[in-house]
Amino acid sequence: MNPYVLAILLSSLGLGTTLTFASSHWLLAWMGLEINTLAITPLMAQHHHPRAVEATTKYFLTQATAAAMILFASTTNAWATGEWSINDLSNPVASTMFVAALALKIGLAPVHFWMPEVLQGLDLLTGLILSTWQKLAPFALIVQTAQTIDPLLLTLLGATSTLVGGWGGLNQTQLRKVLAYSSIAHMGWMIIVIQYAPQLTLVALGTYIIMTSAAFLTLKMSLATKISTLATTWSKSPVLASTTALVLLSLGGLPPLTGFMPKWMILQELAKQDLPLIATTMALTALISLYFYLRLCYAMTLTVSPNTTNSTTPWRTQTTQASLPLALFVVSTLGLLPITPAILMLTA
Repeated sequence: MNPYVLAILLSSLGLGTTLTFASSHWLLAWMGLEINTLAITPLMAQHHHPRAVEATTKYFLTQATAAAMILFASTTNAWATGEWSINDLSNPVASTMFVAALALKIGLAPVHFWMPEVLQGLDLLTGLILSTWQKLAPFALIVQTAQTIDPLLLTLLGATSTLVGGWGGLNQTQLRKVLAYSSIAHMGWMIIVIQYAPQLTLVALGTYIIMTSAAFLTLKMSLATKISTLATTWSKSPVLASTTALVLLSLGGLPPLTGFMPKWMILQELAKQDLPLIATTMALTALISLYFYLRLCYAMTLTVSPNTTNSTTPWRTQTTQASLPLALFVVSTLGLLPITPAILMLTA
């Protein structure tokens, strides 16, 4: 892609998200989301491959549907209340419609079906943008309106997403689909606690972005897109293979890695709110997710790859990728658990 066009598209992505962050008016927020969608569409279709074009079409249609629903919800709310302010979402019909639209935007269950299919058709760097940056603007709107939304609806969305995210990833052999289901499960963790402690949602979102970036960048470095390719990485780059395994375990939420911190704090908050049943359900769904991360680690570090693989096995990892972002994200993914007391103090 032409570097000038790429610069325009990336700055439009930044502009769209910033516009949604800064807006207190429904139409401005909607405009930011639309700029975001239109800026990432050419990035998704830049490889002229049928899978990429199909993924781009699916993504565009789901995002356009969600944007139309947001516009309809905000118009309904303005009609009922006479207010266009984001903080004044008092109409129950508009509020429910708005949550459904944002759930579709970020891929929460039960409206998650587009997410694995779209991510599977993209290359890893565009998939990284889709899994991290594209979640920020809708989350800003959810955080702003969380107190006006029906708590039962948020709890159902969160619990269903963690369950579907864990269950759906069990049977996958494609790494991008595994990461898509991992994303759905993490979104569920953030949504479940947003009505009780929005600051914990932001902590969970931050750690999710760090861990997912590390996962995508390590897979990009090892040129792996399916489990059978992952099984050959240890012979090419043992350090990268062990790093990838640790990053995946951090995504699963194992102590003493960073991924344990948000899960621990969210479960603690749910117990504090006198919701032991929901906390137990969330902990059990985390176990299901952990199983498929362990499966990837097992394939990568504890199995010898067969002599006749269907995939090409290069002798050494050849890449033009900058290693500094990868190093920063990996160190953050593996070592931020000791700062938990400081984060607890800031979010208290």
